[in-house]
Amino acid sequence: MEVRLADNLKTVLFLIVLLSPGSSENDLYFNFCGTWRHGNAPLRLEVELTPGCRGLSFTANESVLSVRGRLTAECNTDKVIELHEFGLHPEKNVDFCVYWEPFLDQFKMEVGGRNLTLCYPAVPLDSCCTDLSDGPNAPAGTFGIVNAMIWDDVITTETRTAFQFIAGATGCKSLCDQADQDYLRSLQSSPRPPSGPPGPGLPCGHRSTMEMEDGFGGYNVSSLARSGSGSGSGSGSAVRVFVPPALRRSSNSSKVVFTFFNGNPLFQDGHQNLQLLQDVVDITVENQVVTNLSEPVKIGFHHNAIPDQNRRSCVSWDVHRDPLQVRWLADGCTTLARDDAHTECLCDHLTYFAVLVDLEPRPLRHLLALTCISLAGCAVSFVSCVALLVFLARKWRRSTNNSLHNSLPVHVGLAASLALLSLLFFLTGVLANAGHEAACTWAAPLLHYALLSAFVCMGVEVFHAFWITYKPCIPFPRPYDWILAGFVLPVIPVGVLVAVGDVYGLREVEQAATRDPYLMCWMKVNPKARLAHYFTNLTLLAVLVLAGSVVLVFVYRKIRNRAEWSQNRGTVFMLGLILLFGTSWGLAFLDFGPLSNVVLFLFCFLNSFQGFFLMIGFWLQGWMKRRLDRGSSSTTTSTSTSTSTSTMLPTANKHTLSQTPQT
Repeated sequence: MEVRLADNLKTVLFLIVLLSPGSSENDLYFNFCGTWRHGNAPLRLEVELTPGCRGLSFTANESVLSVRGRLTAECNTDKVIELHEFGLHPEKNVDFCVYWEPFLDQFKMEVGGRNLTLCYPAVPLDSCCTDLSDGPNAPAGTFGIVNAMIWDDVITTETRTAFQFIAGATGCKSLCDQADQDYLRSLQSSPRPPSGPPGPGLPCGHRSTMEMEDGFGGYNVSSLARSGSGSGSGSGSAVRVFVPPALRRSSNSSKVVFTFFNGNPLFQDGHQNLQLLQDVVDITVENQVVTNLSEPVKIGFHHNAIPDQNRRSCVSWDVHRDPLQVRWLADGCTTLARDDAHTECLCDHLTYFAVLVDLEPRPLRHLLALTCISLAGCAVSFVSCVALLVFLARKWRRSTNNSLHNSLPVHVGLAASLALLSLLFFLTGVLANAGHEAACTWAAPLLHYALLSAFVCMGVEVFHAFWITYKPCIPFPRPYDWILAGFVLPVIPVGVLVAVGDVYGLREVEQAATRDPYLMCWMKVNPKARLAHYFTNLTLLAVLVLAGSVVLVFVYRKIRNRAEWSQNRGTVFMLGLILLFGTSWGLAFLDFGPLSNVVLFLFCFLNSFQGFFLMIGFWLQGWMKRRLDRGSSSTTTSTSTSTSTSTMLPTANKHTLSQTPQT
């Protein structure tokens, strides 16, 4: 009895606050939340919204949550949503919230952590339906809505089967004026920093209509700048839009509608560390979906200054692909950062457009230095690998040792693959930045092939080293087949990705020091290319680094007690194996945290100069072998030439082979 009396008193106090003279301002938003107590049957959400201004009602039973209202200006929706498609199951109660923004005619609902957009933002012209007040409600029941709240005010803690809210109509202009005053007061009390989260927001917007007549040659339209909206210094406009003549040729209708929004918090899609700028523009043609325009629509956003280290991108909301979800995608738009307060978007379709800013970016602050290191390293590595190939070819002709003939092709394959990788990386970067975008259609697949080929050849080196270290009496199985695999196997994934399409092309790498991105021929930035990168590059690299690290441990255990590999010789030997086995590429998995810049420079230096280090390593190992051979006894010399490791593992097996019975 006392609990029911307390709930009734809360309801009375809430109504008094709503109807009191001090609350004469209209409600700019409406927010109703609660918890749905249901049964074990499959759950369903039913929504029916129609134009008018009577009110909004919620009903809930064992399996159905219903939302019905007559409060919109234009939106007319009737949906039945099976909640099991969202992963909601009857085992737990479901939390939900409803957001209504009368000026923008926008209705959103959050159910079980999923945000659903039921009415898209628009701009009502005259009357707005607002000031929803708690009306007559149904009695308590077993199933229904519990802990109902308007904003943070609890209406009741009982489980009720229904809630009704009565609405009233008011002029939309008065709502906009009220929002303007609230926004300016908030700026005076606590100005919002340029890159920080949005303030209370300015929900007002305006609509502009344009007729495309015969001979249409394009059209410019601008939004109205607002005081304190961050529209750029003295620009007089927050958003400028140019519609190209191609729109008239691609459209069956001649009427284009532009709707400009500013500061609408319900446009945010909740991604952490990503922030949508205040201005949003909607461009539509009546009763038609417009895509793949031959000439792009140009949208210029003037905004507060964005620091260079914050990455920005033009995004659009495709309401036709996923009508219930607010998903801002970069597909179909090109971003041009004119300066720190001006972003231009070139888009080939019509929908909602905005600028998305990464609040916690990870920019390449030293891209110029890294690029110079990479290009210099690739040039030196290419020359070194060619010299190494000449050296190995001479060694092949001079040697009559069969075991050496089995091991040299393995080293030849690695040197050839690294030479190809270094050459293509150098050339594709130059081609892309020289403006030859069409060349990337064939240069990018070749570069990917060279990278995979180098990884496979490094894997062959790992297997070869393990084989000769632990099975010295058994010859290495057909080395030419392994080399053939190193150059043939990568053709399969690259060929599949080329057939799939939209994977390879021109890639932009943004940097913090300048607004001009570095261009390269590589995989594009889209879901298909990202998936291909994970399943080819990262998977193969992880296997290579893991296998190389394991074999390094086994080789170290085999030679750590050998006197001839003590001190500096052992260090040189292990460093040579680290590069030979490709484990230096494992630094790619350590690129995070405060030492990320150090790791990035180390990764770039070691792997771009890998061909040079391999040549030096082969030369040092050969020099060490010659010194050991000169200092060894004549009896040891008779068996020392039977090694099968060429120059990288010359004496690791010497002692073992000398004790092996000769046939």
